[in-house]
Amino acid sequence: MRRFAAIAMLLPLIGALAGCGIASSDDRPAPVSTAAPAPSALRVEIVAAGLEHPWDIGFLPDGTALVSQRPGRIALLADHRPGALVRPVQADLGDVLAEGEGGLMGLLMHPAFADNRRFITCQTHQENGVAVDVRLITWRLSEDGSRADRVGDLLTGLPVNPSGRHSGCGLAVAEDGALLVSTGDTARPAIAQDRGSLGGKVLRMNIDTGAPLPDNPFIASPNPRERLLYTYGHRNPQGIAPRPGGQVFVAEHGPDVDDEINLLRPGGNYGWDPSRGGTERSYDESVPMTDLHRFPDAVKAVWSSGEHTEAISAATFLTGPQWNRFDGMLAVTALKGAKLLLFEVRPDGTIDEVAIPPELNDTHGRLRAARQGPDGALYVTTSNGTDDKVLRIATT
Repeated sequence: MRRFAAIAMLLPLIGALAGCGIASSDDRPAPVSTAAPAPSALRVEIVAAGLEHPWDIGFLPDGTALVSQRPGRIALLADHRPGALVRPVQADLGDVLAEGEGGLMGLLMHPAFADNRRFITCQTHQENGVAVDVRLITWRLSEDGSRADRVGDLLTGLPVNPSGRHSGCGLAVAEDGALLVSTGDTARPAIAQDRGSLGGKVLRMNIDTGAPLPDNPFIASPNPRERLLYTYGHRNPQGIAPRPGGQVFVAEHGPDVDDEINLLRPGGNYGWDPSRGGTERSYDESVPMTDLHRFPDAVKAVWSSGEHTEAISAATFLTGPQWNRFDGMLAVTALKGAKLLLFEVRPDGTIDEVAIPPELNDTHGRLRAARQGPDGALYVTTSNGTDDKVLRIATT
């Protein structure tokens, strides 16, 4: 078996100077082991090309796949093998606000798609050119895959920034069947800590009705929005990765430091507060990602990028014997870092090691989506803006 040309790199977890307003080393997770996982070569193939900012992938039972594109388009891949034919899906997406980081983003196939042919999108919404909100929409795909019809709005009223900044929109189904949705703070200072707002949160709801689940941590709140919350105090989480066994991890964008991997705890506060307790009206990004001084009970990240950012995006666990030594690892894409990061996660959810396979280290540009396909391979999209691709990744 071909081996990695270089052992996986370990990303630094170094504290920045407290005088700069950045988190001290006490506010960061402990350094992970310097040991690297046993190497194993990967094979990267191009499934499809000619896309524009493909954000997410959803696999259908017949082997085809839907791909959402940020400008407001959905594509159907005829299969998930290299050279797949790409066809447009007709859908009413004229209300998508495609600005900056916002647009048509998360896409999730309904677990009962084989029976109801439904899928969900998360997208920024505009009316007459004015930003209204971020919302979840349920669709039904035609039998031939050529058209998607709106079933209805699953959830509206998520905050939006007219520039599209920090729109979140990660979608996943937890092991218990709950729909999990990550939302961004829209670059507004007080939203992440405001439990009456749906921004800067992870939401947990019924996938068919959008209603909060009866065991949500704030279900007794008189505020219907707060009842939807699972966790709060986030900046801009985009990746949600349920782990076999029940744990859920999110990949979260830091400012110019401290991207984070967080293990979710029901009701947990993850400590992002650019309002400095409501005393700062500007969006003060010099505060710690996890502010343990202002919020001593905030949940610490299990991994931080330290003094630089990778701009981590999607996240998913690799499962199955076909992954050899990578079986059970958390795969996370990076935009700025233009790489795939593989995290070895202990049973308690702490991060042991971080590997960067050379086959996906600045070889295809910015990487966005990450979904494991029905064939057990990992599917990743590029996000370079022109001639973007869907990549298939497997061991050799």
